[in-house]
Amino acid sequence: MAENLVVPTMAEMMAQGKQPEVLFWVGCAGSFDDRAKKITKAFVRILNRANVSFAVLGTEESCTGDPAKRAGNEFLFQMQAMMNIQVMDAYEVKKIVTACPHCFNTLKNEYPELGGTYEVVHHTQFLKSLLDEGRLTIEGGQFKGKRITFHDPCYLGRANNVYEAPRDLIQKLDAELLEMKRSRANGLCCGAGGAQMFKDAEPGNKEVNIERTEDALETKPDIIAAGCPFCNTMMTDGVKNKEKEASIKVMDVAELIANAQDL
Repeated sequence: MAENLVVPTMAEMMAQGKQPEVLFWVGCAGSFDDRAKKITKAFVRILNRANVSFAVLGTEESCTGDPAKRAGNEFLFQMQAMMNIQVMDAYEVKKIVTACPHCFNTLKNEYPELGGTYEVVHHTQFLKSLLDEGRLTIEGGQFKGKRITFHDPCYLGRANNVYEAPRDLIQKLDAELLEMKRSRANGLCCGAGGAQMFKDAEPGNKEVNIERTEDALETKPDIIAAGCPFCNTMMTDGVKNKEKEASIKVMDVAELIANAQDL
């Protein structure tokens, strides 16, 4: 990963006879996409700072099967899921944290019917629990007073009713949290859900991500906060499309916290 980051694998932990508190499920985006890798590193820095005992599967982690299932290939999904379940069960995994709402939704809601039952939390929920337990402290730092709007990922919000954790974290930064007209249960998709990330746009007169970026820009934000690597890509592309708004940053909630703490 990066210099001075401590990222043990489950295999290494097992060899030492240790069982980590959580398995950090990195996901395809967090592993391979250059932008999303920064989110992965920011989250690991926070875990290291809070002394959380965690491990990753490393090369033993494969795609959860979310894109295959959404695209209609149930057979491929089940094959991918069964492989992951076998690996995790061999390591006696109990609790999983992931920064990708697509992985989160699939592991939490679709793996149990294939025999893979785990406690699955989104990274914003996990960070909130670290805060509540006093294992992590947050000060506003460079984000104090900044105008931040949060885009609800569909697979976190509408699919799983997780709305408060990311907002609580943003408010802990002493930032001004701005709500878009379409937010929470009425939030608009960034345009990448349901395997749309991996296919060309269909005919129409406007891209979904442009429409959603306009929702965000109406709040006149300094930063658009996201909680999903796909949303991050779509909103970043949307901001680039509006050239005069190019100074607006799109950042994951984990990056906001890591940057505020100078990790």
